[in-house]
Amino acid sequence: MKEHAVVIAGGGPTGLMLAAELALAGVDVAVVERRASQELLGSRAKGLHSRTIEVLDQRGIADRFVSRGQTYPVVHFQVALDISDLPTRHNYVLGLSQNHIERILAEWVAELPVQFYREREVAGFTQDDAGVIVELADGACLTAEYLVGCDGARSVVRKAAGIAFPGWDPSTSWLIAEAEMSEEPEWGFRHDAAGTHAIGHAEGGPRRVGMVLTEAQVGRDGEPTFDDVRAALVAAYGTDFGIHSPTWVSRFTDMTRQAAAYRDRRVLLAGDAAHVHAPIGGQGLNLGVQDAVNLGWKLAQVVRQTSPAMLLDTYHAERHAVAARAMRGTMAATALRRPDERTKALGEYVAQFLGMDEPRKRMAAELSGLDIHYDLGEGHPLLGRRMPDVDVATADGPLRVFTVLHKARPVLLNLGEPRRFDLAGWSDRVQLIDAEYAGRWDLPALGAVSPPNGVLIRPDGYVAWVGDRTEAGLAEALTTWFGPPRAV
Repeated sequence: MKEHAVVIAGGGPTGLMLAAELALAGVDVAVVERRASQELLGSRAKGLHSRTIEVLDQRGIADRFVSRGQTYPVVHFQVALDISDLPTRHNYVLGLSQNHIERILAEWVAELPVQFYREREVAGFTQDDAGVIVELADGACLTAEYLVGCDGARSVVRKAAGIAFPGWDPSTSWLIAEAEMSEEPEWGFRHDAAGTHAIGHAEGGPRRVGMVLTEAQVGRDGEPTFDDVRAALVAAYGTDFGIHSPTWVSRFTDMTRQAAAYRDRRVLLAGDAAHVHAPIGGQGLNLGVQDAVNLGWKLAQVVRQTSPAMLLDTYHAERHAVAARAMRGTMAATALRRPDERTKALGEYVAQFLGMDEPRKRMAAELSGLDIHYDLGEGHPLLGRRMPDVDVATADGPLRVFTVLHKARPVLLNLGEPRRFDLAGWSDRVQLIDAEYAGRWDLPALGAVSPPNGVLIRPDGYVAWVGDRTEAGLAEALTTWFGPPRAV
């Protein structure tokens, strides 16, 4: 049996991002992926939100995505919400289909020491205090210290672990497809008694179209067919526009479920294996990538034995709450799209509130992932929030904060008197940077705050400690997040 420190089931965006995070930390990681390559039929997810782009910027690869996508200065919740004034270098949605996102991620992962087992699937596992034996569908086995299920909504890993997946059954379903049409379709959105439908141009030629069709009744179990798409077009438009040559057909619903636990001893869940919801707002892929960035450095420290296994409990505590909030948002957005007159009236009131500046900024920050706040206790408003990507001055010249996170290592940024911190016990794990900054910091949804004299930044870009002319609590934060000090 082949041995690895971590085995990841699933090589989609979440699995790829997690593999990269672990490889950056020097962990032996392998990905089991059923596809022979990263080729993905259809576009699936349509883009990246601001915080996800920031996460990629923290690793020095955001430009690879931005250069190949289209930027849009709005997010949508009932109405279009301007995000161009949000305090981030990436105050836009990046329009880029999932097949391109996966391809670019895979190109990056190929530069790192990651082992792939392609055309394989995880069929089950057994675990004990020593590790996990991962059983593949072809009868082979892998051994690992930890197994992470990034294998989607029907996760084999989650089911084999016996982790409950409570939530709400679907009330609405959509057919999503790409094909060719011999007739000119009705472009854009169409609203009727069933809901909202849309037809738009797709990659691959002038006759290639992508479509989203609300089904009159919640879709049946099983995979949809091309005949289902034809029937849905006729029901919505009175014609199928001569549709032919489908690339792919799929069905999404507003089923909303979340794993009761993101961890069972040596088995963890991330991405759609941990949470599913309606695709409205494009939250799913973004949540999964951010799950991976939250989990990766923590799992690496546990594997390398610099931190105790209980650090992994913070992954569930932090990310479960974030996904639960996103799920509530998608349920609300789905409800506001119901075609009855009462819901339309409610939607008009919601639109009025979101037309006000403060509600717009708060909702835009939530949808963009910029207002995430992990509960790390009382203190400075920055504690538990993303570190702003400010420009600071150092003895070696100007420095963008995100650039020091490229290797996924934590940073203690000293903005007070130089050389006032002694990190001797953590110098092998935490970077110490003396810098200067003048002015105020602007936080999404909160506004301007006074910059502190020091911040401890986790590898995922969130602030674990804030100092204001004192070092109180620093040693405790260093030990909590990055393990006890080594003897010097």
